[in-house]
Amino acid sequence: MTASTLDVPAPTGTVGEPVLEIENLSVDYGYTDDATHVLRDVSLTLHRGEVLGLAGESGCGKSTLAYAATRLLPPPGLITSGSVHFTGRDGQRTDVLRQSDAELRASRWQDTAIVFQGAMNSLNPVYRIGRQIADGILAHRPGMRRKEAWDQAASLLEMVGINADRLRDFPHQLSGGMRQRVMIAMALALDPQVLIMDEPTTALDVVMQRQIVEEIADLRERLGFSVVFITHDVSLLIEIADRIAIMYAGDIVEDAGAQDVYRRPRHPYSAALLHSFPPLRGERRELTGIPGSPPDMQKMPPGCPFAPRCAHVTDVCRQVRPVLGPTALADRGGREAERSVACHLHDADLEGIDGTLPADLAR
Repeated sequence: MTASTLDVPAPTGTVGEPVLEIENLSVDYGYTDDATHVLRDVSLTLHRGEVLGLAGESGCGKSTLAYAATRLLPPPGLITSGSVHFTGRDGQRTDVLRQSDAELRASRWQDTAIVFQGAMNSLNPVYRIGRQIADGILAHRPGMRRKEAWDQAASLLEMVGINADRLRDFPHQLSGGMRQRVMIAMALALDPQVLIMDEPTTALDVVMQRQIVEEIADLRERLGFSVVFITHDVSLLIEIADRIAIMYAGDIVEDAGAQDVYRRPRHPYSAALLHSFPPLRGERRELTGIPGSPPDMQKMPPGCPFAPRCAHVTDVCRQVRPVLGPTALADRGGREAERSVACHLHDADLEGIDGTLPADLAR
């Protein structure tokens, strides 16, 4: 789906205080001295009621960030530093990385739920849909009667647009879009405050993608949960996200409002992503794509990791790694002051950089 090619307004969800705060999170794959550093001091904040889009090419660390933040990272993944703080409805702030196993089990699906990548194939093929949803509810509500759990499962299905009669169906009797909706219903069963969706529309056609995105937006408005929507398709986020964070090679390189990223990208990688799909309206333009390939995470180049592929690279880019922070335009105030970018082009104080932006980054 190419929602970003349409002239759509920014989402209008009410955004409150931080509900999930990831601070300086680093992750390695491997336990020896030659371990691969796949996340490097990543910081990201999700606010209450917000839809945060997380975008970037395959292999940039999006799923790793989500699984590390929820302590679902499989071996040989290892969190080497950082913290993940969750703030409950009662205002209590908890470091997820320091919870005991019992505390973590109690908080999952109740505080934070996740719809995994390839969720359509996550259902058990030999159990009926209703039983799988009800069993998940009973695992966290041991005092609940099974009939009550089934009734709740029926309500959840209807909430995501599936008739309750399908409770007795097996997964193979449902279409791909319906199986995806079942997984969303299951994730919302315990009224979580944060819903993490990892590539939830990848295997769906464009019509079903739109239906799923609209369903998520509607449920967010009705239930008030926060969403982290992970995808490699930036265009998919423009219509649903309040804010977009762009990842590249294990780093956040730009973090800004969705419409600001779409209309005024400040990082060359963000601009290149947006020029990689055709517009549906306006003048025709050539699709440029992004030359080269993402860097080898075991052999990261010095300086900016995007420098070998960047059309605006300078000598300092090849030597000094940029730090995510305000741009040289932040003194203009307004929404520009809320943007963070990791790019030397936007650091007016750095020797050799005068703060003058290339035309495609200065709109």
